[in-house]
Amino acid sequence: LIESKTGDLQLLDARSKRNNGWFVVRSLVAAGATKGAIDWVITPHAIPGWKYQPVVHVSQIGYHPAQKKLAIVELDRDDTSADPVRVLRIEPTGGTREVLSARPTPWGDFLRYKYTQLDFSRIEQPGMYQVAFRDTVSQPFRIAPDVYQRGVWQPVLEYFLPVQMCHMRVEQQYRVWHGACHLDDARMSPTNHNHFDGYAQGPSTLTKYAPGETVPSLDRGGWHDAGDADLRIESQADEVSILASAYESFHLDYDDTCIDEHERRTRIHVPDGKADALQQVEHGILTILGGYRSMGRVYRGIQEATLEQYVLLGDPSNATDNLHFNPSMKADQRSGTESGKPDDRWVFTEQNPSREYKAIAALAAAGRVLKATSPELARECIAAAEALWRADRDPKTAVDGRMVAAAQLWKTTGGETYRKEILDARAYIVANSSKIAWAIAPIATSLHDDAFTRDLREAVRRDFSAMEKKQSTDSPFGVPYTPYIWGAGWDIQKFGVQQFYLHQAFPDIVTADYMLNALNFILGVHPGSNTASFASGIGSRSTTIAYGFNRADSTYIPGGVASGTALIRPDFPELKEFGFLWQQMEYVLGGGSSNFMFLTLAADQVLNGHSQAFPPLTPPPANQPYRKP
Repeated sequence: LIESKTGDLQLLDARSKRNNGWFVVRSLVAAGATKGAIDWVITPHAIPGWKYQPVVHVSQIGYHPAQKKLAIVELDRDDTSADPVRVLRIEPTGGTREVLSARPTPWGDFLRYKYTQLDFSRIEQPGMYQVAFRDTVSQPFRIAPDVYQRGVWQPVLEYFLPVQMCHMRVEQQYRVWHGACHLDDARMSPTNHNHFDGYAQGPSTLTKYAPGETVPSLDRGGWHDAGDADLRIESQADEVSILASAYESFHLDYDDTCIDEHERRTRIHVPDGKADALQQVEHGILTILGGYRSMGRVYRGIQEATLEQYVLLGDPSNATDNLHFNPSMKADQRSGTESGKPDDRWVFTEQNPSREYKAIAALAAAGRVLKATSPELARECIAAAEALWRADRDPKTAVDGRMVAAAQLWKTTGGETYRKEILDARAYIVANSSKIAWAIAPIATSLHDDAFTRDLREAVRRDFSAMEKKQSTDSPFGVPYTPYIWGAGWDIQKFGVQQFYLHQAFPDIVTADYMLNALNFILGVHPGSNTASFASGIGSRSTTIAYGFNRADSTYIPGGVASGTALIRPDFPELKEFGFLWQQMEYVLGGGSSNFMFLTLAADQVLNGHSQAFPPLTPPPANQPYRKP
């Protein structure tokens, strides 16, 4: 109940005004009012004796037979009964059969709920299962050795990354996801300009280009980030880095997409004999190199020029006329490549060592993995990374990012400069291993300093022991759940990836448990009544209304991973099925979906003891026109 003590209440249906509009309650401020202008009394409607319906949390895709399997039951704080949790096997002939019934182990209180857990790890027989508590029954899930091998990570490469590709026409059989867009990128931002969505340009462009001047080489590569159409350097760089790492770590020679950079054309489900992961690395690196080629530096970001363009939903190829702005032309004049319409996106620059180191790390990683398939581009990546490393900046700033970049440069070049940089920072690395060890541990032995490796091992042992104690008491989900504005899914995926690197380097110290917990969290084992997998189209129940570029259609992009369950302060976890809530349903570039892909591949490798085999890369048959059946 809402009551106003200072005037009338208005209830508006804003859905007729904006795609993201909803119901609005408001009061008008009286003219001249400066204090107590609006005074409302909001009275919640409480139902006497109401209790929260129990929720059963399990992975929406399932488990490997050798994996720890934990069903988590979420209860009302006042729920005192001790009913058993039942594991049901779905029979091939229909119906279910109870294979386990046991009282769960109380965990305690978390947020506004009480939690109990049932460990059903002893169930290893492959098949389809459900977990039941009283009348609540989970969605079906599989137990099988290949549970992470099919239909889990593939949609990230098959759909999400291709659909997010900027400067490309993206096709899927009869469907066009979007046309080639932003081919007029980009004009240099005005100076002393505070743009929307966090972009700002200082008193200088930091380049040879004047405000408003077209900066060449920016009309290639990159991915939209992700419901928006801007290119943030940290998103592009982190995406390149995680894709390069996935290719290296899991021999990811998977091919389902034809990507033709020359023709600006991407075709989903049309193999071209090339590894999709490497083609996506190349696409991401083209936008980073484009900025370096033209400006000799890393850009901050490339963003729409006007709010009208920024809020555009639908095909992003309609955001601009795709012709470079020529101020000498009239607005209605057009030539082959130019027009008089100033709708080109702005490119922003800044002095920011943290983001520059991300770009350096990405260039170094890309130069390493592209050597065999694109040797000239690989050499350019490495040269740019080393030149940017030598740029004048205080080495005491952004030390974590500097160490990540140094590790990638050492791994790629073997240059003594980068080895010395890491070893000179040994005291910092050991003291801050909880933040940086994940990047250094994989290369520690190659540095040939036994004392440093030993000190790093002990620091990781110390930090892992402390984390185990903290996670066992902080939440029943076994991951750090501390959302700020967005749901915590992206940070938890990043945490899981870092745990994998540590597990690979020091398997006798760091178990795979927390990496697998992070993956389960994304796949449905998270607080709140909505048990959907954050990965769209993946699992029995998933986020099929999400904040992608097609959110106006109340739909999703397969393989996109939403930010996930948000925390309404102080203690209410919320995941609404409403695609315009970016705090909960937004896709993102820079690791979100690709970190999820990485985690599923990592889980398969750890649990099966090897990387899965991918079909050999073979050239497709001679190009023939497609005929309707």
